[in-house]
Amino acid sequence: MTTLSVPAPAKLNLCLKITGRRDDGYHLLQSLFQLLDYGDTLHFSAHPSPEINLTPPFAGVAPADNLIVRAARALQEATGCRMGADIHCDKILPMGGGIGGGSSNAATTLLALNRLWDTRLGIDTLAEIGLSLGADVPIFVRGRTAWAEGVGELLCPVEMPQHWYLVIHPGVSVGTREIFSHQQLTRNSRPIRIAAFLEQGAGNDCENVVKNLYPEVKNALDWLTQFAPAQLTGTGSCVFARFADEASAREVFAKRPASYSGFVARGVNRSPSHTALNLN
Repeated sequence: MTTLSVPAPAKLNLCLKITGRRDDGYHLLQSLFQLLDYGDTLHFSAHPSPEINLTPPFAGVAPADNLIVRAARALQEATGCRMGADIHCDKILPMGGGIGGGSSNAATTLLALNRLWDTRLGIDTLAEIGLSLGADVPIFVRGRTAWAEGVGELLCPVEMPQHWYLVIHPGVSVGTREIFSHQQLTRNSRPIRIAAFLEQGAGNDCENVVKNLYPEVKNALDWLTQFAPAQLTGTGSCVFARFADEASAREVFAKRPASYSGFVARGVNRSPSHTALNLN
């Protein structure tokens, strides 16, 4: 096998609580990562030389800084593999949206190249490599909707109902670093248990800061809340709401303002990338 095409799914943070901060600056959090059946698709072609070639270029991101390239290089370094790859990304997830596009791309790269290069690393080791690339990468490597603690790396799989979600992107990009470094960010939320979240929800501690900095996000939340309870996902700009069925979500999506993009997707408990690669 020398080629593979593998999906890189989006995620939603059904809640996001920030419960503290480590000495190294990383925030301690609690979150429910809900995987979706919608996302980018990456196409891989292995070759015997060590070059990693990515197409098309990502606007504003140098190739060496792209998480796809960094993930491939990290796998080479961890295994001593001298093979390389041509990688093409069919990008549909917005950058800075809080739906995990970059992290999912990195995880899919690790999973796919581990298969193509026959480097035979286990999921635990791939997740460790993923954590060095970003706090959200392990959730996509492990490929299960899960409750997360620590900086996002302590994961407990959770079987969630496969609800339908409408995700709205208001046309702005929000940087994680900007939000996590903001003075007004809540950093001392009281920890909760999974059962408490499943019973009553928990919200997103980043939402007020993002709304204050980006009126476009506040307006999108106000618009979507007309139809269903809406909230921010992660530290990005996308907002979402849950609907009883696909038809209801698509009916609201069709009414969106012209300046909004987005998508309708179903929550899944197993990552589409794991399904494509026949991983347990």
